[in-house]
Amino acid sequence: MSWGSFVRSADEMLTLILALVTGALGGRFDARETWQQLYLVGVRSLPIVIVTAIFAGGISAIQVSAHVVRFQAYDAVGWGFGFVVFRELGPLLIGLMFSGRVGAFNAAELGTMKVTEQLDALRVLAINPLNYLVGPRIVAMVVMMTALVMVGNVFALLGGMLTAQVLVDVDPMVFWISLTDYVRPVDLFNGLVKAGLFGFVIGLVSCRHGLAVDGGAPGVGRAVNQAVVASALGIFCFDYLVTAILP
Repeated sequence: MSWGSFVRSADEMLTLILALVTGALGGRFDARETWQQLYLVGVRSLPIVIVTAIFAGGISAIQVSAHVVRFQAYDAVGWGFGFVVFRELGPLLIGLMFSGRVGAFNAAELGTMKVTEQLDALRVLAINPLNYLVGPRIVAMVVMMTALVMVGNVFALLGGMLTAQVLVDVDPMVFWISLTDYVRPVDLFNGLVKAGLFGFVIGLVSCRHGLAVDGGAPGVGRAVNQAVVASALGIFCFDYLVTAILP
């Protein structure tokens, strides 16, 4: 990407953010579309989030089990596992999956609307596409990304707890006591802040690339690819910033 393209993309992002803030403060977002998007991006993502979280928790427990046996640190399993899941594994893994599933679909859908001139039709009817389509989608992604991370954390811990019991015979009660005694509320808060920011980044980037589609069907494909890559980059950048800023 050239410097001119980067500046133009940044300008478009800032313009979009300003328009969304104005619409949100004015209460102009479509309520029905917001509820529909909450269902589409959140409820329909729940099964894959649960399955992914369980296996991710089990895999993490497998990786940790050898060191637990080596150092006889059975009472630290819950703390170490919960710390990693709440702060990093949960929001990062679910964020990347959310980007691939929801962000890509959102960019494709808006891009198709742009190519088929449905967005122009809304403007002719005096309906602002930002308030009717974009705003509700971003709100839904922020809310449901945070909720999905909370659900994913629970199932990741269950997967890790069961795997730790099977592999290294860590009693679930020992796991739970270690988790509740040493994992702090700020660790959970850290992960939820990341989840909300990741949802905002995914929503903003996918909507921007969808609205900027040109060149027909090939342009939609390019927009989807760019949206997924840019969302992943944004997720890692914000992950670094939040980790560096929050305790």
